[in-house]
Amino acid sequence: MVVLSEGVVQVLIPVAALVGIGFALLQWYLVSKVRVSGESGGGYNDRLIEEEEDGVNNLEVNIKCAEIQKAISVGATSFLFTEYKYLGIFTGVFAAIMFLFLGSVNGFSTESEPCTYNKGNICKPALANAIFSTIAFLLGAFTSVLSGFLGMKIATYANARTTLEARRGVGKAFITAFRSGAVMGFLLAANGLFVLFVSIQLFKLYYGDDWEGLYESITGYGLGGSSMALFGRVGGGIYTKAADVGADLVGKVERNIPEDDPRNPAVIADNVGDNVGDIAGMGSDLFGSYAESSCAALFVASISSFGVGHDYTAMSYPLIISSVGIVVCLITTLLATDMFEVKDVTEIEPSLKRQLLVSTLLMTAGIAIVSFFALPSEFTLFNFGTDKAVKNWHLFFCVAIGLWAGLVIGYTTEYYTSNAYSPVQDVADSCRTGAATNVIFGLALGYKSVIIPIFAIAIAIYVSFSLAAMYGIAVAALGMLSTIATGLAIDAYGPISDNAGGIAEMAGMSHKIRERTDALDAAGNTTAAIGKGFAIGSAALVSLALFGAFVSRAGIKTVDVLTPKVFIGLIVGAMLPYWFSAMTMKSVGSAALKMVEEVRRQFNSIPGIMEGRAKPDYANCVKISTDASIREMIPPGALVMLTPLIAGTFFGVETLAGVLAGSLVSGVQVAISASNTGGAWDNAKKYIEAGASEHAKTLGPKGSEAHKAAVIGDTIGDPLKDTSGPSLNILIKLMAVESLVFAPFFATHGGLLFKWL
Repeated sequence: MVVLSEGVVQVLIPVAALVGIGFALLQWYLVSKVRVSGESGGGYNDRLIEEEEDGVNNLEVNIKCAEIQKAISVGATSFLFTEYKYLGIFTGVFAAIMFLFLGSVNGFSTESEPCTYNKGNICKPALANAIFSTIAFLLGAFTSVLSGFLGMKIATYANARTTLEARRGVGKAFITAFRSGAVMGFLLAANGLFVLFVSIQLFKLYYGDDWEGLYESITGYGLGGSSMALFGRVGGGIYTKAADVGADLVGKVERNIPEDDPRNPAVIADNVGDNVGDIAGMGSDLFGSYAESSCAALFVASISSFGVGHDYTAMSYPLIISSVGIVVCLITTLLATDMFEVKDVTEIEPSLKRQLLVSTLLMTAGIAIVSFFALPSEFTLFNFGTDKAVKNWHLFFCVAIGLWAGLVIGYTTEYYTSNAYSPVQDVADSCRTGAATNVIFGLALGYKSVIIPIFAIAIAIYVSFSLAAMYGIAVAALGMLSTIATGLAIDAYGPISDNAGGIAEMAGMSHKIRERTDALDAAGNTTAAIGKGFAIGSAALVSLALFGAFVSRAGIKTVDVLTPKVFIGLIVGAMLPYWFSAMTMKSVGSAALKMVEEVRRQFNSIPGIMEGRAKPDYANCVKISTDASIREMIPPGALVMLTPLIAGTFFGVETLAGVLAGSLVSGVQVAISASNTGGAWDNAKKYIEAGASEHAKTLGPKGSEAHKAAVIGDTIGDPLKDTSGPSLNILIKLMAVESLVFAPFFATHGGLLFKWL
């Protein structure tokens, strides 16, 4: 017997979403109390601010910080609006293709037809599925874009405020950066849940008792979210790395000036890139994962006893989990900002890691309560044509193992990318003999870092599938993403801290302030790698759940890899992540080449730059990054979006199933190794620069041969960790959700080539 009534659930979900939005706005308000203006002390009494050791005037610093923040914000907003203009055209065209493909399944008939799974019942026409899937796609695309944009706005709003708070101590700066990250985390989680809930309620007005059609059409929401995430991730990644590589190669290696020196013409573009790539791109990416895992779970449930028996509470189980997740993350955030204040630089990383552990422990208890109150004690789930008997505690274990697998992946990622541990220290030590050994050690670390995450994912898949078939895998993915608000807060904290350090350097603040922002940034690099690990791990589970839903919807009984049709798809699918990575890395290289030439030109042709007498042309570098990223994001995006359409239409559902399986298995490995290799190289460089240990001091200081080798490794790793690696998780899940949405068309009209042969 289900304890929670339908009425309670219909109130609980939107209330949790609104609480999340309200909490995000509260955090925004608290951040806004740090003023960036010409007022002395930034809105605080001057006595509270530690004296600048070089006697820099507070008023002057505030004005400089405000100017730099405005330049970064204008650059980021300009890029996103340019990108969204092109994405608007793509969205309209793809929505039309979607409607035509799905509408043609039954010749655009408006007649009701027999249900696919609920035998003996009559369902709404295929034309309705075409219309509502397209609407859901547009809603998902809009929510994804909104998530990325809001994240970018708060990040550019908070970067200078974090810099100014660093004058009052590292703890105050940490709280400002973390609260800003929490704004993004809670807005994304709450908006995603609220829009999905409202969409289901509105769609139900038409579909009524046809839950099979309702939840099939709602899968378009996940497709819209992920398609925007792909272009956001690729475009933002190319932008940020073109600027970063250009700034590093000329500024740090050739001119031997600091990373964020205002004399470097690419410095503003580099800081803009942190926001459009790591904030807007990551926000859209994790929103896509959340939307897809929810849609996969809802679709599989709709063709099981939940849907057939019209059990609304049990059907809403995935949404209730997300609702509880928002409340759990709210409590966890208060621990970091209000209960345990960071007092020293050594406490930063432990505080962030504590967030992951506390949210996981609290969420485990929350899942147990939800599983008991929202689910019947026993029910059946669809399992490839048969019914599988499942108990409510089975689903508790499915969600919990996904949640804990995420924690294992997060901690493993931290071990391989943090300079507090031996793997990164070994990479730094290898720089003594030059860049070649640094590259060799970094690649080896990346490959080795794949082992534990893959075992964690494999165990999660085996346990969840054994207990609850494909629905178990879908809710395991949702479990991994249930603490998404905390995960995103930790992830967004990194780029905000990075920008804060850049602003401190450009504003000419003291060495002591820069040390504090560097400490925040170093912890942020590790947490960004943890965020990418979560995104990749959840993408593996999400894409497998979507794969199962696609196989069910396409009417495939078994996927036999010994069949030629399937095997050719398998081997081509395994190749796609390499093709995609080659395209994105070459795009970064091409854009970086233009940036290097422009930065060199300015150093050589504008007299007085190196002496600080002339101001570089920052705007031109911003334009180069913008133009290159918009142009270069189209081919990789087209590869991902067109592959399922071509494979399904010309080769049929079995070959497409092979493509999805191949890309999943290959893509996860490449994504984890690329992200961790790049993260390790970055932190090896920072380890040498910080010189915090006796070992690090023997490798430094900045400008030493070992440091130059570390900079080269970091430069090679930039496109791996911020462009190719994170984009691959979108590739595997986007192809899977696109295949599911278009499954009715592929099942009816697909395989044209084999029909002709």
